[in-house]
Amino acid sequence: MHEMALMGDIVQLIEEDATAQGITKIEKVELIVGEISNAMPDALRMAFEIFRDQNLHFFSQDAQLVIHTEEAKAQCVLCGTQYRPRQKIALCPECKIPSGKLLSGETFQILSYEGSSD
Repeated sequence: MHEMALMGDIVQLIEEDATAQGITKIEKVELIVGEISNAMPDALRMAFEIFRDQNLHFFSQDAQLVIHTEEAKAQCVLCGTQYRPRQKIALCPECKIPSGKLLSGETFQILSYEGSSD
């Protein structure tokens, strides 16, 4: 489950930035996760809960993770058809050729976090 490693990196980035900003308790983390980003939202939630519970010096006990899902969209470079791929390489529904350019759906990033200083 690579989501544990991903969440570890997220926690580290947030902790570094929050410390620089004088924030001592994190209450909310928001992520954008693309449908075809290879990160599973449920596994990310589980990993967040583990990190939160192991780091109560940094997270409030009821800190929450909010995940915004980015819909996958692609456009065929041959015929211009826009469609919703289920994976990174997908056939165009019109010309049946794997010639799609991904427009969205791969994003995996921290959108924001909220916290307070004691």
